[in-house]
Amino acid sequence: MSLLATRRFAPLFVTQFLGAFNDNVFKNALVMFITYKLASAEAGNAQILVTLAGALFILPYFLFSAMAGQFADKYDRARIARITKVWEMIVVAIAAVGLYSGHAYFMLFVLFCFGVQSTFFGPVKYTLLPQHLHEDELIAGNAYIEAGTFLAILLGTILGGILIMAEGGEHLVVAAMVVVAVAGYLASRFIPEAPAPSPQLKVGYNILRETWAMVNHDRQNQNVFRSIIGISWFWLVGATFLSQFPTYAKDILYADETLVTLFLTVFSVGIGIGSFACNLLLKGQVKTTYAPWAALGITLFTVDLYFASFGAQGGTTGALISAGQFLEHAANWRILFDMLMIAVCGGIFVVPLYAVMQHDSAPESRARTIATNNVMNALFMVLAALITVLLLKANFSVPQVFLALALANFIIPAKTGIQYLKARS
Repeated sequence: MSLLATRRFAPLFVTQFLGAFNDNVFKNALVMFITYKLASAEAGNAQILVTLAGALFILPYFLFSAMAGQFADKYDRARIARITKVWEMIVVAIAAVGLYSGHAYFMLFVLFCFGVQSTFFGPVKYTLLPQHLHEDELIAGNAYIEAGTFLAILLGTILGGILIMAEGGEHLVVAAMVVVAVAGYLASRFIPEAPAPSPQLKVGYNILRETWAMVNHDRQNQNVFRSIIGISWFWLVGATFLSQFPTYAKDILYADETLVTLFLTVFSVGIGIGSFACNLLLKGQVKTTYAPWAALGITLFTVDLYFASFGAQGGTTGALISAGQFLEHAANWRILFDMLMIAVCGGIFVVPLYAVMQHDSAPESRARTIATNNVMNALFMVLAALITVLLLKANFSVPQVFLALALANFIIPAKTGIQYLKARS
């Protein structure tokens, strides 16, 4: 029976999907608002605001993950999932105020609030998988979650962009977010009970001390921590691409928001293909056989994307082209192919790492291990955003940012433990 037909997995999948969908409805509505509606008012700052939006969304993972992990080890995880969905409905109400005011900085604060909500749901999501699934279902469960997450990012991004650019877009975005938030809460009601493994745990509220202790504890487990580093690098790469797509489309290819949507579609489909391909290749075994090759593929296709950008056929400064017009030129299909293959390699790379992290972590502290992963993910992505801002300030073009990322991807994973994956294969 497919996991999607079981109560052990389906309600969690739907809850996660709708949560990621709602996050990205608002996030891309904000990005499009800044890029296409505030560009003249903000002058050169629009590009920076878009990058900061991505950083502010994941910053709470760094700040509050230790606390979130402790809660998920101490209390019933299904109950926490439902509480986070109530919090999501509250944040949607705050988001309505931001959208109606049209104040970019207030909407950045709302995005931060969405990040806080997601921070407390994260450890629940990934600890429920090994708690409710069998070992030979872990790869499949993670493949569904990763594919579903990127599909939700895609659909939420498309809807957020379409709605905010329409007449009365603020009202449409708010209405969509309310419906999705309520549906997500209802789905969470069907997640089976998940008793806490460490109910005696004392929650610490010193953010720095608890985070350091948590990370230091997980560093002792080599398999787990190196998997965490690999996952974090994947999100650094992914966040860099996703945050720069709007600028790449508008300032390099002179295209409108429809091309941004096409790029996100290709990227999301690629992640899905890679995730399910990994499941088929590994046949349910928790192994990392293909991860090193996938990392190499990311570098090669990103380098080719850099060179493909020079031969692209775009619009002009005063006449942005649509996605349909972009596709009329054969040379542009090389860009789409590179993006697709980067994403396919990303899916093959990251799915087994999640499974290894879940499988090899201690059950009584697994949520804190997931929280360590979230902290490292956030640290890598915040650094990526800051470095990207510095590169842009130094007059790097977006293709040059991609090339720098490709070179870093060739060097850094090998230096931070990806080589160990061969032993885990």
